[in-house]
Amino acid sequence: MAFGRRNEEEIKTEETKIWCCTAEDCKGWIRDNFKSEEDPLCPLCQSEMESSTKVLQVVDNPHPSTK
Repeated sequence: MAFGRRNEEEIKTEETKIWCCTAEDCKGWIRDNFKSEEDPLCPLCQSEMESSTKVLQVVDNPHPSTK
């Protein structure tokens, strides 16, 4: 018997487009499908952001304005 075992779901990951903060002392980033404007500002320090990619867990944004 295996009472302590759980069926763990596999976490789906994929290469995701993100926006990274350009300030050297800030580690802020945001997923592309969660940004609210075309060229977003960093939500932490208000600096400009640049487009990049990162391997992340798949998360859908159900908000209608981002589609």
